[in-house]
Amino acid sequence: MLYPMSPKVVELKRKLESFMDRHIYPNEERFYREAEELGPWKVYPVVEELKPLARAEGLWNLFLPESGHGAGLTNLEYAPLCEVMGRTHLAPEVFNCSAPDTGNMEVLERYRTEKDKERWLKPLLAGEIRSCFAMTEPAVASSDATNIESSIVRDGDHYVINGRKWYTTNATDPRCKICIFMGKTDPDNPDRHKQQSMILVPMDTPGIEVKRPLPVFGFYGVPDRASEVVFTNVRVPRENMLLGEGRGFEIAQGRLGPGRIHHCMRLIGLAERTLEKMCRRVRSRVAFGKPVSEQTVTQERIAEARIMIEQARLLTLNAAYAMDTVGNKVAKAEIAMIKVAVPNMACQIIDWAIQAHGGGGTSNDFGLTQAYATARLLRLADGPDEVHRNQIARFELKKYSNA
Repeated sequence: MLYPMSPKVVELKRKLESFMDRHIYPNEERFYREAEELGPWKVYPVVEELKPLARAEGLWNLFLPESGHGAGLTNLEYAPLCEVMGRTHLAPEVFNCSAPDTGNMEVLERYRTEKDKERWLKPLLAGEIRSCFAMTEPAVASSDATNIESSIVRDGDHYVINGRKWYTTNATDPRCKICIFMGKTDPDNPDRHKQQSMILVPMDTPGIEVKRPLPVFGFYGVPDRASEVVFTNVRVPRENMLLGEGRGFEIAQGRLGPGRIHHCMRLIGLAERTLEKMCRRVRSRVAFGKPVSEQTVTQERIAEARIMIEQARLLTLNAAYAMDTVGNKVAKAEIAMIKVAVPNMACQIIDWAIQAHGGGGTSNDFGLTQAYATARLLRLADGPDEVHRNQIARFELKKYSNA
């Protein structure tokens, strides 16, 4: 292996896979059923039942790299564990390793006072509450975050917040207690990347209205509790400002780098699980007098899927290594490359698996439609493919600026 696992990671992976076999996979059908029957406004009992079991086995907050609250793993060490958790939608929250809480916890860990950490970070680390991240807006092309129109206006010892956000993950969850909100504090600043700020907003503050859950390919609550939220004259204390006015982009880049690679790690696990389902299906079905697995087109797709997964995994491990050794800012190209490559890989493999399952693949019985919704969503979330490709091209062209 180019990136061998340490003994610590090998043992954690063994424990994680054992937990998945004993508790996660047997409850997967129940999870999807509860999500469909209860909807995105409710807590799913199966998740709350499994959390204490995961915590008791030391499989908790594994994502935290430099903190006494987690496993203290590097990005490279966390990658194979995150991949295992990504094999099913149920797993990440059970281990307290789900978005957007992971990124929000890291922001709170880095930038907030001990008082705020006690109020917000401690219950998040314990899995007692959830959080949301309000950045994307329906009225503008949010692929360019400088378009954001929401306002954060200073008024004495408070800030007044106004704006309409959507795809604000977790906002419909009754346990969602704190929001990290991005808006403009200085809309006239000639530097467009210093107009925005981020601020902490308790979700019980007057003026916040969670308007509706947003379906992702018809799914409410799985794979995402996407939500539309309106903020009308919401007043929060000035000390809730994160890092300082005009530093929203700085925080966003620090937060989104790990978030992007976590998405990619999980998607590789989802692609592996999908390929397994595809192989089992085609070996068990007969068409035109022979198993579907013996059809050349099926074999070609299986081979291509294996090649694509291995390529994506190596690219992701390379990005994780770069983040650990030179930092997120220097590793921007590596992060951008995986954010394009991995969701596209997963979309293609899931599409082939749906085809191999026939009409049943388009139902919810095999978990493939849910998987496709996740993979397709992630070609947009945390920046669309086009933005990342443009960034990669600029990095490449810059090498020849003096040619």
